[in-house]
Amino acid sequence: MKLKKYLTLTRAGIIEALQFRLSAFIMVVGNLSYLIVIYFLWKAIYASSGTDIVNGMTFNDTLIYLVLATALFGFMEMYTVWEMGRAIQSGKVVLDLIKPMDIRRYLFWCYSGNFVVNFFFTFLPTFIAVCIITNGAVPVGLNLVYFAVSVVMAILINYSIDFFTGTICVYTESIWGVNIMKQVIVLLLSGATIPLAFFPDGLRTVVEKLPFASIYNAPLTLLLDSSPNSDTLLETLGMQFIWCVSMTMISRLFWKVSLRKITVNGG
Repeated sequence: MKLKKYLTLTRAGIIEALQFRLSAFIMVVGNLSYLIVIYFLWKAIYASSGTDIVNGMTFNDTLIYLVLATALFGFMEMYTVWEMGRAIQSGKVVLDLIKPMDIRRYLFWCYSGNFVVNFFFTFLPTFIAVCIITNGAVPVGLNLVYFAVSVVMAILINYSIDFFTGTICVYTESIWGVNIMKQVIVLLLSGATIPLAFFPDGLRTVVEKLPFASIYNAPLTLLLDSSPNSDTLLETLGMQFIWCVSMTMISRLFWKVSLRKITVNGG
């Protein structure tokens, strides 16, 4: 019965997402424009390096990684921060708090419909296109199972970070600057804009232990590895699981503490 009410929110999210087809089209065009820039930028980087392999990655490896990272971003992106910011600024958060469902779960399941739509309209077509264009450079096998498990935890970590950031609006009453800073940090330190293999060794060691690397780098590492060894698999999924639990607890605690400071400005 409890799962049924959650799936009802998922269904509503799917219907809502399908109503804004122009928005989805604009997102696809924006991603294509971004990928064109990425192609020529990294082509120039490899051309100036004087070698076909930089930090253990060829140009094709880097391009495949970044294309899939862009698709994964489009699939997992949610607007929890903006939703929470508007709710707190307008006073709507009061209505959310008296609903029979916890606000954290409510927002997540509302956006779960977007995950379904974005998977079929953004990530899956991109993944299939990459497989065809690269003549099977992306392995297809048991790694897809590891990737699926990794993506589920990545979504939960990403959502917890978003919920934590949205809660900051309780104190600032403005979320734009905080959210932009959050996006820059996450995209940079997760490997979504620059593969972590290109980071200096010392910095990469630190970044790989942070929760951001578990959002994009971890799933993509498992996806692009046809047969990851047991140590790599356990370390990657284990680190994700630790951050999944930790960020969930931290974001919940921060929200609980912040409720004592909330000020309603709406009428």
